[in-house]
Amino acid sequence: ELAAKKIQYIDAGTSGGIWGLKNGYCLMIGGERDPVNRLAPIFTSLAPPNGWAHVGAAGAGHYVKMVHNGIEYSLMQAYAEGFELMSKSDYRLDLPRIADLWMQGSVVRSWLLELAANALREDPRLERLKGYVQDSGEGRWMIADAIEKDVPVPALTLALFARFRSRQTES
Repeated sequence: ELAAKKIQYIDAGTSGGIWGLKNGYCLMIGGERDPVNRLAPIFTSLAPPNGWAHVGAAGAGHYVKMVHNGIEYSLMQAYAEGFELMSKSDYRLDLPRIADLWMQGSVVRSWLLELAANALREDPRLERLKGYVQDSGEGRWMIADAIEKDVPVPALTLALFARFRSRQTES
């Protein structure tokens, strides 16, 4: 019905958070090729160079963003566990310095690590942070999709469950 009225749909999974205004947004675009091409100048103006892609049919953009968020949960959980372990070592490690070091050519460098390094510089023991982590729903949807497709995603599932655990006062 809507196609007959020349109404077309696209979706744009978007990553970049509040920093997107400064750094640009990563855009994962779903929809038919013609409307995506017509809107390409908008995506190009919002994204950094090579920061957007047409990833498939309508809905694909948000699907790819859903998986992106599940991976993001896992990366954050891995950093948290690694830095917690180092904080308890007998070596009295300089965690902000290590986070900065890892951003220089290390295979674990990332924007998430950069954000962690900034947080560690401001509060080396992260004492001002609450141990409560919310989820936005994408991790749950991704795990449900993985179950439906018989795809094992143990790291992603455990990362979501760690968020659930963070919300409990007693277990």
